[in-house]
Amino acid sequence: MTITLRDDIMYILLDKIDRHNEVDNNSVDFQATDFTGKKLTIADFLGHLDYLNQKKYINAEFSGNAYANQEDVPDLVNPEEVDFRIANTLGAEDAPFPHLIKFKGAELTEKGEQMLARMKDNPPKSLKKGASVPIVARDTDFLEKVALRGGLPDIFDARDLTTIVYRTMRDLMTNKAVRSVESELQSEASSSYRADLQEDIADLWRESNPLVAWISSIRPTLEFDADTFILRIETEGGLPSGTSGEKVIKSVFAATKEELPEEKAQEIAEFLPGKIKDMWQSA
Repeated sequence: MTITLRDDIMYILLDKIDRHNEVDNNSVDFQATDFTGKKLTIADFLGHLDYLNQKKYINAEFSGNAYANQEDVPDLVNPEEVDFRIANTLGAEDAPFPHLIKFKGAELTEKGEQMLARMKDNPPKSLKKGASVPIVARDTDFLEKVALRGGLPDIFDARDLTTIVYRTMRDLMTNKAVRSVESELQSEASSSYRADLQEDIADLWRESNPLVAWISSIRPTLEFDADTFILRIETEGGLPSGTSGEKVIKSVFAATKEELPEEKAQEIAEFLPGKIKDMWQSA
């Protein structure tokens, strides 16, 4: 089952676990009202918890099926063993949630505390309005590569910075070349066992803001030097501490070139200025 990871849901989960930990209460009841307006299914909810646990943002021991398939989840749970409960008021699109997923304990790890602190300093935009670019859990490999190579804390920073690097690249390219890269990713995906991954990279490459996309489609190709390219990443991206614009650019370049044929990589190189071109060639 495909789970789409969203930073607003991550924030809500981490924040509520943290607040309950602060009052020394291991029992956390997630209500449907915690996710009002989020259009969240039970499978998505549990998928987020499963991701946070697997990636060590939380320490949680639970039993049952992480994706809430009715056949696979126990019908009964011993109340004395339930410390972390999912309230049955959290409804699904197809049916109410008739059971509990058992948690023997849940707390934020140091990694989870750091992620929550960053989100509190810069709350996900979709908490208030709109929706950020979602991340499909099966395809986090690409963004995890960017995060690891770029010294970034998590895949949400990697997503945000990747979209800025791509936007800056597209501004230097002709509309024809931009469409060609997108088409290449999609055509490569159609015949590849990595199809889902490449289609999602194509989504990252494609401008998600309709107004920006329209302006880009009618504007002439921009010209700016390597220093301006780096400055845009550093100023628009809100770089976390411990990394740099150049390091992020190199990480995005390296992960992207792994998904493109050599001839397309060479075509992109022709639009890049100075040492940005050198960084692309050596990635």
